Amino acid sequence: MANETHDPSMIADAERWRARDLAVLWHPCTQMREHPDVLPLLPVARGDGAWLIGQDGSRTLDAVSSWWTNLFGHAEPRIADAIARQARTLEQVILAGCSHEPAVELAERLLAIAPRQAGRVPLAKVFYADNGSAGVEVALKMAFHWHLNRGETRRTKFVALENGYHGETLGALAVGDIPLYRRTYAPLLAEALFAPSPDAYLARDGQSAAGHAEDAADALARLLDDHVGEVCAVILEPRVQCAGGMRMHDPAYLRRARELCDVHGAFLIADEIAVGFGRTGTMFASEQSGVMPDLLCLSKGLTGGFLPLAAVLTTQEIYDGFLDDSRERAFLHSHSYTGNPLACAAALASLRIFETDDVLARNRAIAAKMAGQATPLREHPHVADARQAGMIAAFELTRNGDKRTPFDRAERIGLRAYRAALRRGVLLRPLGDILYWMPPYCIDDEQLALLARVTREAIDEATA
Repeated sequence: MANETHDPSMIADAERWRARDLAVLWHPCTQMREHPDVLPLLPVARGDGAWLIGQDGSRTLDAVSSWWTNLFGHAEPRIADAIARQARTLEQVILAGCSHEPAVELAERLLAIAPRQAGRVPLAKVFYADNGSAGVEVALKMAFHWHLNRGETRRTKFVALENGYHGETLGALAVGDIPLYRRTYAPLLAEALFAPSPDAYLARDGQSAAGHAEDAADALARLLDDHVGEVCAVILEPRVQCAGGMRMHDPAYLRRARELCDVHGAFLIADEIAVGFGRTGTMFASEQSGVMPDLLCLSKGLTGGFLPLAAVLTTQEIYDGFLDDSRERAFLHSHSYTGNPLACAAALASLRIFETDDVLARNRAIAAKMAGQATPLREHPHVADARQAGMIAAFELTRNGDKRTPFDRAERIGLRAYRAALRRGVLLRPLGDILYWMPPYCIDDEQLALLARVTREAIDEATA
């Protein structure tokens, strides 16, 4: 197996590392009581391409790109070298009242490659934040504040999608609809309106993904009609609701959402934090709908997975709406590390790799191979749905493959599959009972074959 090791001293070192960790660390998105027995802890010493190398010398395939951030593989030398060069020149400077070359150049490059739409003025300004949730906060505040500056005091509501996810800070959480994350903090959250999801998994028997997307768009139209003059923005994840179970929808939905936002004078916020930078087959998922949002949120893969950074791209019209003699009408949102030079240097190096390596063409070829490897899994008796968008593939596990008969939560099928895969040298972090592949773009044929084989074995073991 890929993660086997036979050196007793290294195994002992790894056990000591686990003990040290659990003595002091509180891990994210984790019920800590499950460590160390129910949820195995993987002590990682270093990364190498698509592999995570453990403290015990084991090799584990990173099939989830380290929470969807890593694009080109761990320790990619071109990005590492760019960070090192920048660190010897300027590591950090306040971006309020100061400027530096990496921040300016990155903004120029992002605006040059951003989604465009016929008849619309291209996105023109970039605002930096520290991470994806913070980027969503920026977009939400901008949308509300712009309308307020125009005297539109009734526009205080956001429309989001059922089953959507946009982050863990309170503003971002308010427009999320996953009960596991939202329910506890509901008393603290601002009001949001939730429209039915265009998720193709919810389509009626015999209905196409496009047909269901159109039905969901009709429901969005009715919701906006019921709240005329109250909505400042619609926020959604184009093509894939990632944390919601890698649920995918037809590009027709985004086209309709764009049209409806224009009719109702609301902004369209595209959260491409997880799906941007080539994940779904195009540089940005919005391109598949031929749509340009008013606010585009980017993070995760922006730096190739090396450093935290977010960027919110927006229009000249929104920017101009804050220009005034009054500071109260200015956008005073800030982060200490806004536009950090090291992170900007990493992002610039990542964008150069897209150019020099023809990454999108390579990704399309890998996606085709992923589809081939996934084909046998579609026939598994406990796989209700196998879906794919570019380099994201997901497998919905249900009892006997029936959409209407999910496994009992107490059975924890996803956790069983996770443990089974980890023992075989593959990191699959399930979303409930949904397994997914979102590997680094450097994954090769042998690694893909390992991923497919282990996924099958993990499902077999979990559902036995």
